[in-house]
Amino acid sequence: MGRQGIIVYSRPLRYRNRTVTLPNGTLHSFLSGEEKGIDVRIALDVIALAYRREYDVALVMSQDQDLSEVAEEIRTIAQEQRRWIKIASAFPQSPASRNRRGINKTDWIRIDRELYDQCLDRRDYRRKPQGS
Repeated sequence: MGRQGIIVYSRPLRYRNRTVTLPNGTLHSFLSGEEKGIDVRIALDVIALAYRREYDVALVMSQDQDLSEVAEEIRTIAQEQRRWIKIASAFPQSPASRNRRGINKTDWIRIDRELYDQCLDRRDYRRKPQGS
């Protein structure tokens, strides 16, 4: 994407061992990658781009309630600039979903799990060991 003029930010994932109990009662351990700081980057981009009038609609694919403050700031920017700005949050909804809410103070767009899964980036960003 960077070669196409898109500004790309990346954050290193932090990997931790996680253990879950499977439906049959057995324990399963695996290495889980966790992002840190992505919500802050999203907040900065949504607010900065709104100030620069670079969009009218922001679609955030998240349910992170920390971003509800961004929605409040977008409303303030819209009032100050005397223009219409919409912020919405898209999130998967299925019978297995525990969280059935989008980001507070945004419009909620429920998408089916299949479409959401197609949007996931499943690349492994861990650094390769030297010599491999």
